[in-house]
Amino acid sequence: MAEDGGPCVVAAVGQGGLCLIAVDAQAHALGLRPGEPLARARARIGTGIAVYPADPEADAAALERLCVWARRYTPTVAPFGAAEGGDGLFLNIAGASHLFGGEAGLIADLAERLAKNALPARLALADTPGCAFALARYGGARSRAPIVPPGGNAAVLRDLPVTALRLEPGIAASLRRLGLRRIGALAEAPRAPLARRFGQDLLTRLDQALGHRPEPLLALGEAPSFRATRGFLDPIGHQDVIVAVVRDLMGEVAPRLEAAGLGARALRLTLHRVDGHASTLDLGLSDPTRCPAQVGRLLDLRLDRLGRELDAGFGFETLRLDVTATGPIRPIQVRLVGGASAGQGIGRLADALRQRLGRRLGRPEFRESHIPERASAPRRWMPPDRAHPARRRAAEGPPCRPLILLRTGEAAQEVFSLAPDGPPQRFRWRLRLHRVAHAEGPERIAGEWWREDAPVRDYYRVEDEAGRRLWLYREGFHSANAAARWFVHGLFA
Repeated sequence: MAEDGGPCVVAAVGQGGLCLIAVDAQAHALGLRPGEPLARARARIGTGIAVYPADPEADAAALERLCVWARRYTPTVAPFGAAEGGDGLFLNIAGASHLFGGEAGLIADLAERLAKNALPARLALADTPGCAFALARYGGARSRAPIVPPGGNAAVLRDLPVTALRLEPGIAASLRRLGLRRIGALAEAPRAPLARRFGQDLLTRLDQALGHRPEPLLALGEAPSFRATRGFLDPIGHQDVIVAVVRDLMGEVAPRLEAAGLGARALRLTLHRVDGHASTLDLGLSDPTRCPAQVGRLLDLRLDRLGRELDAGFGFETLRLDVTATGPIRPIQVRLVGGASAGQGIGRLADALRQRLGRRLGRPEFRESHIPERASAPRRWMPPDRAHPARRRAAEGPPCRPLILLRTGEAAQEVFSLAPDGPPQRFRWRLRLHRVAHAEGPERIAGEWWREDAPVRDYYRVEDEAGRRLWLYREGFHSANAAARWFVHGLFA
């Protein structure tokens, strides 16, 4: 609650600016809901709102602490994932409820302890995680903590919305347009047309909620082990043999990764010599992979770079491959002729360069800002997931952004331009006088409306008589008392 007793909300940058992602009870009573733009909420209720910035890392840490505390009821505690919203947890109380006087006693004790710690919660108990989640999230005021009897999933889920099945928003919206708004209607619809139109994930979620298909929970602190080991009676030491063995080891791990829907993001190869010495090699990948051939190629490049630094001595008697970091792999549509997509090709090139050069690669990360110096920041290399609008425009015609962007605009002196919106005719920059032969613009770029220092700039692409192409902008406007200021912000190739 705010210091003045008003409503409190948590906001984060979304589509169209700041959006609400969480509201307190008072804000909820005023009609505020997560997903609503903050500006609209302020204009609609006409009262002061205490706005706090979102902190996903702190939320995840708090949820993990809550899961650790919940182990007093059962050792199997699984935090919600992205599909559930990341704001709750599952408890598998099979074989543990009798310690609290039965299922009803356990639920009552859990609700009481959460309430004493000012943690509002919606509880539900069912024989499948999907059914329990649907009732807790979408059960409404039917019961504070409903307990579904064994085999009663279909009856209690019938009237709940299809969104309760943890579907992607696009699939849920398409189902509603088809008139399939309730889980009961979806369960009675023919399965084959649904699978052809929406894929198997829809039917999987439905079967998991109804109990027709198992849904194992990954308990907190229980990370799957993806490891393969190979021992040799005759020690090995040749590079080609080591690479071939690692490909085989990855081939053993790949089915287990596929069953978990994961791919390897980082691997560690441990080579044990006959004299007891162990050497380790770490491989990092841009994209999660389960391809043994790709791992073999990267290891081959790494061994080429190491050369004699990897001392095999009298040979290696044991090789162990561990997957030290994983990432989800989503099914993608491949081309009919086969081969990797453009994004995969870039990622594999970056992996190969990293193994060959032995250095970490970087790339610019795009930010939600119109101002060029705020629109990107350096970060560790990861493959781009989508084309940035500036890249798309560059592919369609002449580049509209310079190859070299200065950290901040450098002031241009002795600027002569045709007011009010004409391009500069000449200017001095870095002690050199530039006479403009060609110019394009202006392109107006304004800052974000929610920033106090939101500047308004008019950018021009100019080419001087010597063929140099620069990116200039005018800040402010000409007036009777002062002239506008000009800055050089980048250079084109």
